[in-house]
Amino acid sequence: MDRNSAIGLSLILAIFFGFSLYNQPSDEEIAAAKRQNDSIAAVEQQLAIEAEKARKAVELSTAAVDTLPADSTLSDSALAVAQTQRYGAFAAAAAGQDGTIAIENDLIKVELSRKGGHPYRVTLKNYQRNDSTPLVLFEGDQNRFDLEFFLDNRVINTSDLYFNPSKDALTVTATDSGQVSMRLPAGEGRYLEYVYTLRGNSYLMGWEVNMVGLDGIIQKQATSLDLRWECHLPSQEKSLENQRNASTIMYRFSDDEVESLSEREPAKENISTDLQWVAFKQQFFSTVLLARGRIEAPAEVEAAWLETDSSEVKTLSARLLIPYGHKPSESVGFDLYLGPNHYETLSDMDRGLEKIVPLGWGIFGWVNEYAVIPVFNLLGGLNLNYGIVILLLTIILKLFLLPLTYGAYMSTAKMRVMKPEIDELNAKMGDKDPLAKQQATMELYRKAGVNPMGGCLPMLLQMPILIALFNFFPASIELRQQAFLWADDLSTYDSILKLPFVIPFYGSHVSLFTLLMTVSTILYTRMNASTMNMDNPQMKQMQWMMYLMPIIFLGVFNNYAAGLSYYYFLANMITFGQQYLFKAFVDEDKLHQKLQENKKKPVKKSNFQKKLEEMAKQRGLEQPKGKKK
Repeated sequence: MDRNSAIGLSLILAIFFGFSLYNQPSDEEIAAAKRQNDSIAAVEQQLAIEAEKARKAVELSTAAVDTLPADSTLSDSALAVAQTQRYGAFAAAAAGQDGTIAIENDLIKVELSRKGGHPYRVTLKNYQRNDSTPLVLFEGDQNRFDLEFFLDNRVINTSDLYFNPSKDALTVTATDSGQVSMRLPAGEGRYLEYVYTLRGNSYLMGWEVNMVGLDGIIQKQATSLDLRWECHLPSQEKSLENQRNASTIMYRFSDDEVESLSEREPAKENISTDLQWVAFKQQFFSTVLLARGRIEAPAEVEAAWLETDSSEVKTLSARLLIPYGHKPSESVGFDLYLGPNHYETLSDMDRGLEKIVPLGWGIFGWVNEYAVIPVFNLLGGLNLNYGIVILLLTIILKLFLLPLTYGAYMSTAKMRVMKPEIDELNAKMGDKDPLAKQQATMELYRKAGVNPMGGCLPMLLQMPILIALFNFFPASIELRQQAFLWADDLSTYDSILKLPFVIPFYGSHVSLFTLLMTVSTILYTRMNASTMNMDNPQMKQMQWMMYLMPIIFLGVFNNYAAGLSYYYFLANMITFGQQYLFKAFVDEDKLHQKLQENKKKPVKKSNFQKKLEEMAKQRGLEQPKGKKK
C-alpha cells in the first residue's frame, strides 16, 4: 500500500468512527427507550392475562351446559342460568325442536336443519349413486356450515343453537315463493337470520345473512364472523380412487384466476387474497359458495382423507370471513350452487364456474372447449346411445384429421420405397464415419424429395386432440351411468372379470376396452415398424419403446373411464382402415419411379439447409485437428 492509499484508508476509518460516536444515543434516550419497551411488555403481559381469563370463562360457561348428564335433575331455573352463562343473549335458542324444513324444485331438494339453521341434506333428483340409491350431495351432522363469533368473552357457534323457521310446512316448493327464513333470536328485536331462496328451477340457491340489533352484543373488536364450512364427501361412483383423484377445493381470486388444492395428497392453504367463490368439487358434482361481492381475505382451506376408509371420499373444509361493521342492521348475500359439473350449466352462470370441469390446460382446453364439446353436445342431442355418440365423434375427428393422416402415410411410403437404397448406402459406408454417412443419407433423401420428418409433423399436430380427449372423457358427466355393450358405465372402468388378487400397477379387475385398445395399439406399432431402418441402433431402441408404451398404458387405463379406452380403440381401428385404403390407392412402384426422377432434377437448397451443411463440414474439419494435438 502506498502513502496516498494509507492516508485515504485512515480518513475513511476516522469518518466512520466519528459518525458512530456522534450518533450514539445519550443516557436520557437510552432510559426513555427502556421505559417504552417495559411499557409494551407490560401491555402484552396484561393482554395475555385477559386472553387466558376469557378462555377459562368460555371453558367454565361451556362446562355449565355441555357437561350436564342427559337425565340431569337440574331445575329449570338453574338450567336457564347455566345456559345464560354459556350463550348470553342467545340462551333462549339453546333448546328447541329437532327436525328439518325442506325447500325444493324439480332438480334439487334441500333440507334445512332447525338446529344450526344450515343445509342438512341435499338431494339431486335427476341423478343416482352407483348403487341406484338417490344421489345425496352431503348429509348429516358431520357436515358443518356454521357461523362463529365472540359474544363478550363467549364463543358462540350457531351449530349449537336452534333456529325458528318462517314456515311450519315441512316442504316449501319453488312455486311457493321458494324461500325459507331461519331466524336465531337474541332477545327483543335482535336476531341472526338465514334466508334461503331457490333461483327458479335451477341448482342455484340464494343465502342471505341478516344481522339485526347485534351491534350491542357482539364483541366490539370483531370486524367479521367466521364461517366454518366442512363437508365429508360420500362415495357416489364405482371407483373410490378415481373419486379421490378428482375431488378437491377450488377457488377463484378477484382477478379471475382459478386455483385448487392438490388432488393426489392431503393439502392445506392459507389464502391472503380476496375470493369470488370457493368450490368443494367432487368427481361429477360440486357445492360452490359464490359471493355477490367478494369473500374477504384471509381464508383457509384444507382437504384430507383416511386411506383405510372406503365409505368416504375426502373431508373438505374451509374457514371464511363474513364482514361485520357493528351497524344496527346488516346483510351479506351469497349464492350456493348445488349440482352437477356440467360444462354448459356452469358456463351459463357467467361466474367462471366452468373451470371446475378439468378440460386440460392451454391448447388442450381450447380444443375441448371450442371443438370437442360443441360436436359432442350436438351428437348427444340426437338421443343416441352414448357408445354410438363416441363412434360418430371419432369418425368426425378422423375425417377432420384425414389430410394429416394421408400426409404421414405418404411420407412413410416414400421412406419405405427408399429403404433398399438406404440399406445399400449403409453397407457401403459402414460405421467408420457416422457423420459422413448421415450427410450422405440426408443428401439422398433431399435429391429424391423425401422429408424424413414428414411423418412426424402430422402426428405432432394430432397430439393436442389426443391429449384433449384424455381429459374430456373422464370429466364428461354425460357418460355417467351410460351403458354400452358390456360396459354398464362409460364414465368408469368396464370390468369383465374380478380377480381374487391385486396385480401391482394393474389392479384387481380386467377392463375389456383397455385390452382391446392395447392390442390394437401393438398391431398398429408393428405395422409401422416395417418402415423403420433397423440397422440404426437408435431405431431399434425407439421400436422397443414403442412396444413398451402400450403395455404401460394397459396398467394406467385399466381403472380409467371406459369411454376413453373405447375411443382410442375406435381411433386405432379407423386408422387401420385408412391405411389399407391408402395402400390400395397408392402405387408404390410409381412412387419409387417418381422419386428416381426427382433425383435427376437440380436440388435447390434452402438457407437453413446450407447453414446445416456448413456447420457439419466445419465440425468435420475440426475433428482431425483435435486428433493431431
